[in-house]
Amino acid sequence: MAVNPELVGRQFPPIPPYLVGREKIREFSRAVFATSPLNLDPDAAREAGYADVVAPPTFPIVIQEHTLAQLLAEPGAGIDLTLTVHGDQRFSYTRPIVAGDELTASLTVTSVKSLGGNSMVTAETVITDLAGEHVVTSTSTLVVRSAE
Repeated sequence: MAVNPELVGRQFPPIPPYLVGREKIREFSRAVFATSPLNLDPDAAREAGYADVVAPPTFPIVIQEHTLAQLLAEPGAGIDLTLTVHGDQRFSYTRPIVAGDELTASLTVTSVKSLGGNSMVTAETVITDLAGEHVVTSTSTLVVRSAE
């Protein structure tokens, strides 16, 4: 089954707020070998002007995963996870994510293209704080191979 081109423009409902925890940032930092004291030490982060430890730049994928799950579960989307690989990832920040942030996110499918028998699905997840202020937009492209 091919990816449904009618997904383009589809907006999914916001996910419940995600509370960014200090230990989650530390765990993620260790997993991606981020060694900056800003990512690990609250005192160093406060000395640099932040309220708490700062998440590494790729941390929003933790939040985006919740929005991508909505897309992957969408009936009739034509996205077979066993035939899907992650093709591209980009982040566009307004401000860093810090421990204590409570963030919500919503996903919009921005593009479905066919290339060499594969489908490329691009989705943007806009992540905001509880005041509705933009924090980061996380853009993912999934490559869905043809089952044939």
